[in-house]
Amino acid sequence: MNAVVHAPGFGLALTLAAYLGADALHRRLGRPALLAPVLVAMVAVALALEVLGIGYDEYLASVSVLTLLLGPATVALALPLLRSGRALLADRLAVLVTLLVTGAVSVTVTVASLVALGAPDELLLTALPRSVTTPVALTVGAAIGANTTLAVVLTLVSGVLGATVGPWVLDRVRVEDGRARGFALGVVSHGIGTSRALAHSHVAGGWSSAAMVLNALLMTLVLPVVARWFT
Repeated sequence: MNAVVHAPGFGLALTLAAYLGADALHRRLGRPALLAPVLVAMVAVALALEVLGIGYDEYLASVSVLTLLLGPATVALALPLLRSGRALLADRLAVLVTLLVTGAVSVTVTVASLVALGAPDELLLTALPRSVTTPVALTVGAAIGANTTLAVVLTLVSGVLGATVGPWVLDRVRVEDGRARGFALGVVSHGIGTSRALAHSHVAGGWSSAAMVLNALLMTLVLPVVARWFT
């Protein structure tokens, strides 16, 4: 058993099994936001590593192929942007204003709250990429000197909270337009919010994907500058 647990491909097999199981559970229960497959799989893998006594470095080496695939995954994020290009251009002023306002609010709230609480620079850098999708958060986090592992956790938590609370807030303020709902969820809760938007309509899902990509592009430019200013 010990030989199997510490075999080179065990971590990869464990990760894939955890994600597929979490995805099946998510579908079976009607896609609740709190049981997002990525979050459930992350918790399951962490528990398994703890129980089996597998160190993080050993696990990371085992799943190195997944790390390599993050590059192509990041490039693939451009596809939704291309598909929604005409619609985005038709509403380009509203799209631009929304991106700038949401980006400014996100960064301001993060920096102001952590500075007010006296958080160290490392925690501030780690929290900055929380508003972008995971592959971009990893890249930006590494570039600005953040703890990338914790940055991914914060990104997932932000996504789950946004996907859970976002639709409720949009219902309360009576936002029914699929484009507006999708764009809001994509900016706030990136990939997890996009899966939630797809449950509303294909239009909402498409706009959510585009918003996720545009926000990622904007934050890739802005966050290194903010990190240099406040640390």
